[in-house]
Amino acid sequence: MSGITIAVIIVVIIAVYFVVTYNAFVMLRNRIKEAWSDIEVQMKRRYDLIPNLVETVKGYAAHESGTLEKVIQARNMAMAPHESMQDVAKSENMLTGALKSIFALSESYPDLKANQNFLELQRELRDTEDKLQAARRFYNGNVLAYNTKAEMFPSNAVAGIFHFEKEEFFELDEAEAEAAKKPVSVKF
Repeated sequence: MSGITIAVIIVVIIAVYFVVTYNAFVMLRNRIKEAWSDIEVQMKRRYDLIPNLVETVKGYAAHESGTLEKVIQARNMAMAPHESMQDVAKSENMLTGALKSIFALSESYPDLKANQNFLELQRELRDTEDKLQAARRFYNGNVLAYNTKAEMFPSNAVAGIFHFEKEEFFELDEAEAEAAKKPVSVKF
């Protein structure tokens, strides 16, 4: 083989590597977008269920308006546009905490606890929370694969050339994670 043939083969191999790696980044970025879309669908479903839950609870626990207002306020904050993934996570975690307080209220109101609408809404919200948690795990798994590829040599060269920037994980900060583990206290 001549030197020119070897040089052409090397150039072709490098070009194929760049194409394959670029396509892998595009695929991973699209998976991240798809995973984020799944999270948004579950969050919207949760946002839509909350007003029905609040209305159901109102009938049984009218003097608990402070708790109900906190839930609505947390819902509105979660639905607002956010600057970063940390802002989204923070507002979602506040909403989760507010929802815990409504479910804690049901323990003090046996009629509410037995209400079929409340039980159905509670079941749907629990199901939605489970789906949301799965969607977050799927999203974070895709972000991990993407970020790892963007940082590893030699694919980091392709990432740098084509501006594939690192993505943010959807995660709790440590203070919020600890707060989420604590039981909700209800005071009358």
